[in-house]
Amino acid sequence: MEDNLIKIGVVDRDGSENILEIPTDINLSLMEILRASEYEILATCGGMALCATCHVEVIEGLESLAPASDQELDMLDTLPDADDQSRLACQLYLQNCNNGMKIKIKGALQS
Repeated sequence: MEDNLIKIGVVDRDGSENILEIPTDINLSLMEILRASEYEILATCGGMALCATCHVEVIEGLESLAPASDQELDMLDTLPDADDQSRLACQLYLQNCNNGMKIKIKGALQS
């Protein structure tokens, strides 16, 4: 594995699982990466941690992420299905230490 390429597992809402290979030097949030990879992420607020439509559950690798900000925690508190493994994808920027992380997409779909 190259030093600037990590792999993460993504479980979609239908249970299908794929591995994404992500260059760590692209400076995009996980939300932007998921949208660019054609996952249905609503992202109503555009990545400002104001809508929680990019809610993900971190199945593996939570300990390698930076702690959630107060604003992110406040937004997660509004979700009925949020728990200790919940994060907003718009607030996550991946680094080499996140290699092997696995997430499940939980955010709202367009109706």
